[in-house]
Amino acid sequence: MAPYSWALRVEADIGHRGDGHDDLDEPDTSGRLILLHDPAGQDRWAGTFRFVCFVQARLEPEQLDDELLPVVGWSWLTDALAQSGAAHVALGGTVTQTSSVRFGDIAGPRCDDVEIRASWTPEDDPADLGRHAEAFFALITSAAGLPPVDVRTLTPRSG
Repeated sequence: MAPYSWALRVEADIGHRGDGHDDLDEPDTSGRLILLHDPAGQDRWAGTFRFVCFVQARLEPEQLDDELLPVVGWSWLTDALAQSGAAHVALGGTVTQTSSVRFGDIAGPRCDDVEIRASWTPEDDPADLGRHAEAFFALITSAAGLPPVDVRTLTPRSG
């Protein structure tokens, strides 16, 4: 696809429910961000760089039948790009709700996930590509159900 590439993987856990349905070997949310570079450029990219991301997040039971979940999942990405100031073109991707059950030697509880796959071409100067990484981290934060970076949650006071 490209003569040069760079990749990053992140994981996020918001805590375990303790109801016996936790898969302690798998994170609640994980993602990969890949930066491709072809100095000659590619017509489909409309540029010489291309970001590709994949995010997988575990769903809560009440989210399983939410018809708007794919729209909300896509907005996590578009909002993150906008809020990070990550100028881009040729944005495309999919949001998929998945459900799987493991059998045999890998038997385990049912897993319901949302997967976001997307790619885009940055319009920024190569020295400013960090904005796109910031957007990716914001996407992971949203998918994991964590508060935005630099936002603290309020805790009740005692006494």
